[in-house]
Amino acid sequence: MAMAIALELRLRGASVSILSRDRSAAAAYAAAGMLAPQAEKLQGSMAQLCLRSRDLYPDWTAKLEALSGLETGYWASGILNPVFASEVHNHTPALTTAPADSEQTPTQWLDRSAVRQQQPGLSPEVIGGWWFPKDAQVDNRRLVAALTEALRQVGVVWHEGVTVTEIEVGQGRQVRAIATDQGRFTAAHYVLAAGAWSRQLWDLPVSPRKGQMLSVQVHNLQARDLQAQDSSSIQPLRQVLYGDHIYIVPRQDGLIVVGATLENVEFTAGNTPTGLHQLLGEAIRLYPQLQDFPLVETWWGYRPTTPDELPILGPSSLENLTLATGHHRNGILLAPITAQWVTDWILEQNADALLPDFRWDRF
Repeated sequence: MAMAIALELRLRGASVSILSRDRSAAAAYAAAGMLAPQAEKLQGSMAQLCLRSRDLYPDWTAKLEALSGLETGYWASGILNPVFASEVHNHTPALTTAPADSEQTPTQWLDRSAVRQQQPGLSPEVIGGWWFPKDAQVDNRRLVAALTEALRQVGVVWHEGVTVTEIEVGQGRQVRAIATDQGRFTAAHYVLAAGAWSRQLWDLPVSPRKGQMLSVQVHNLQARDLQAQDSSSIQPLRQVLYGDHIYIVPRQDGLIVVGATLENVEFTAGNTPTGLHQLLGEAIRLYPQLQDFPLVETWWGYRPTTPDELPILGPSSLENLTLATGHHRNGILLAPITAQWVTDWILEQNADALLPDFRWDRF
């Protein structure tokens, strides 16, 4: 999140520095990259926020790719929400009353036959599914690499390996300086975008929610083969599969990302047999041929989560401190609009009509 905000501020003329203890620990690197406001069945202001950010993605990633010279892996793949026969009771309202269907949120119910035409290889237990053609995905690790290079190209100063110890407050409701293990840093304005670690720096109700993930690789994919094949022959999954307890995210290079657990264990590190067993069991149940693909990697990360699972955005109790944290599992999705909103507020004191719903003082 900090990178997206820093880039937007710099492109609008501000001088920007980032203080980072360990950028590889950020949730952005550990995510799956789904852009799924419809599949997640979000409601109210959060749905509006996420839909608007999703619609920014094509132009935003094109800009990043032009600045960095790197691909972001944005893929307007759509998302399929399969429904198991045993879970029909959970979906009965959805089966009788379609989700909001409009130009911005097109939605289609697929029956047993149609859902298999949309995605061959689904479990025999799947009796249908919701198809969300405008939901999409981005390769989050490529996105981070493109953002990093874009920041370098535009002249954002990055202080890596710096541990912030205190936000020093002076008179007049102003941040005076940022104290770190490498000295004090001062600026005209400050943005707190520390993700799951935000409450260590400021009194905010943001807690970590651990998520374990894994990836597998489609068979017989050597680097030389990728140049001779299109993505449809490389990747048998045509879109993201979003189940009630699992998501399966195909990449165009043949990788498949599977996630994610949701654990309230603070910052307990590491993958666990229980977590990986849960992921593999749910994923294979939904898409059985996954059991035959080689395991590539396992990892984990920490979602920054507030009590209502909505982000904290906008001004703080201090005049020169803006907040951008608590995005839970929608940080990648909300990066473009968060960067836009934060920059609008800092440079123009312009607040979007939805911003009050995400202020810190709602708690």
